[in-house]
Amino acid sequence: MPSTRIETRRGWLGERRREFLEAVQRALITGILIPENDRCVRLVEIDDEAFITGKEKGPGYVVIEISLFTGRSIEAKRRLYAALVAELAPFGVAAHDVKVILHEVPRENWGLGGLPASEIELGFKVDV
Repeated sequence: MPSTRIETRRGWLGERRREFLEAVQRALITGILIPENDRCVRLVEIDDEAFITGKEKGPGYVVIEISLFTGRSIEAKRRLYAALVAELAPFGVAAHDVKVILHEVPRENWGLGGLPASEIELGFKVDV
């Protein structure tokens, strides 16, 4: 059930936005082993004058913030980081231009359909 928000500069992706989102989704599946149909990935493009970074960052610099249930192992997180870099490379995004921030949320602090996620059978393992 991760909720993923990608922020980057406006314009460099052009018509490849959907493909970019699908690449991030594939990395989530590979990295933290979520089911294919578990999808919540959003892209926010920011005007260049509203996005500052160090001079060493390229035009495709991305910040990927993922809110996810607490419980993933460091191995799963490593897989996720590596999968994101691999999936974004075909878009010309260098490894040093990928910043990933994980926000781990206890299941009782995540509401789904009017219930805490801790009271719902998810259909997949979190402790991977």
